[in-house]
Amino acid sequence: MKKYRLILIVFMLVHTTPSGAVDLTVKIGSKAFTENVILGELIAHLVNHAGAKAVYQPGLGGTKILWNALLRGEIDIYPDYTGTIRQEMFAKSEIRNFADLRKLLSEKNILISKPLGFNNTYAIGMKKEVATKYGIRKLSDLQNYPLLKFGFGNEFMDRNDGWQSLRKHYQLPQTNVRGLDHNLAYRGLESGAIDVTDGYATDAEIAYYDLQILEDDRQHFPKYHAVLLYRADLPERVPQIVTALQKLVGNISDAEMVKMNARAKLEKVAESRVAADFLAAKFAVKSEVITEETVLSRFYKHTIEHLILVVISVFAAIVVSIPLGILAAKTKFGQVILGSVGIIQTIPSLALLVFMIPLLGIGNAPAIAALFLYSLLPIVRNTYAGLHDISPQLRESAYALGLPKWARLRLIELPLASRSIFAGIKISAIINIGFATLGALIGAGGYGQPILTGIRLDDTSLILQGAIPAAGLALLVQGLFELAEKIVVPKGLQIQ
Repeated sequence: MKKYRLILIVFMLVHTTPSGAVDLTVKIGSKAFTENVILGELIAHLVNHAGAKAVYQPGLGGTKILWNALLRGEIDIYPDYTGTIRQEMFAKSEIRNFADLRKLLSEKNILISKPLGFNNTYAIGMKKEVATKYGIRKLSDLQNYPLLKFGFGNEFMDRNDGWQSLRKHYQLPQTNVRGLDHNLAYRGLESGAIDVTDGYATDAEIAYYDLQILEDDRQHFPKYHAVLLYRADLPERVPQIVTALQKLVGNISDAEMVKMNARAKLEKVAESRVAADFLAAKFAVKSEVITEETVLSRFYKHTIEHLILVVISVFAAIVVSIPLGILAAKTKFGQVILGSVGIIQTIPSLALLVFMIPLLGIGNAPAIAALFLYSLLPIVRNTYAGLHDISPQLRESAYALGLPKWARLRLIELPLASRSIFAGIKISAIINIGFATLGALIGAGGYGQPILTGIRLDDTSLILQGAIPAAGLALLVQGLFELAEKIVVPKGLQIQ
């Protein structure tokens, strides 16, 4: 007992933070587009340079995900834009000026920096040759061409300042309007799949694809000045951080932001390097850039992250699903149980992830919970089917042996149903591996991280670094289950 008591004391000493210790960790987030990722890198470099520890989660998703994470304290700071804050967070509030915006934010214990210097407003663009062909120069000209194909980023389709308000403001007649990933829209213009898309004024692709930006002649879009949003306790907890971040205020011009975006998206320079070079040239701030990971090291890290998501969620699903399948087969609630897990399966995977965020925040927890729920149906249904399909003759033989109810289930019925149950677990695990790639959207990492980054940077090699290992892992799991089946399933029931 003394030995165990000593181990417990040592553990508590190691894992307990002294009451007087100051937490110098600053959790940073950014949205899932290149410019915001670069701004997050600028924050991270300045935080580290000021003597604190930056924990940066890039590309966490859209505005609402970052905003709610900030309110819940899952992140301490992230970059946003004044127009977005006004239209998305406070759409029903009357905001006359920056002071009104600051007041509304302070009521939620959120502080805002002064603008960083550039205005990244929405820009509606077309290929120049298409715009010239139809004589389109301004947004109101679009009224005369109802057959044009519009393709907007998914967030723009749903935002208060997005497509619906733009359509009403300009009375646009177009009906061939589709939502797609913002990073794919420019390629859609280039290929001719769409004629008009939304972009941001500082996007490097505007010049690269030689686009015509249509004049907002009726002044629909507000100013989108870049700012930093951070929790009110951050200046008290780490005051030097806020002082360090003041360097950015008013010091990033439109041209400088376009240049940084171009280096990252077109020249394929890592965002961390782009941010470090800007800080060194602009402010003589020397910040350490961690040596870029090799393909092998990234593969190892993403494999571990992916396995954590898959193994925990599938194991939990097995523990819950087999008893549920037994209940479905043995009680009058069978159809209720099967219907319930079936309904869960019909929820789109991305929506299921988003539903988990208000309950569990961002990171591994909501991803594992969503994966767990998505894994239930195959195992529950196959357990039910395996038990339900046992022939009446075998049931009568088991009953004739005089075995109690649970003994019949354990010794005879479950072994007879084992091949069906095992098939359900195998299906669940393979589906789970593919679905787990979406966990990167909420900061869970895994093979989805290079896929999302590759889509954002239009880098096929990065996409393949996530897609190929995910497919390989699915094949490996398939093979392992085939081997395990020979051990678990009674030989007489195995397919020869």
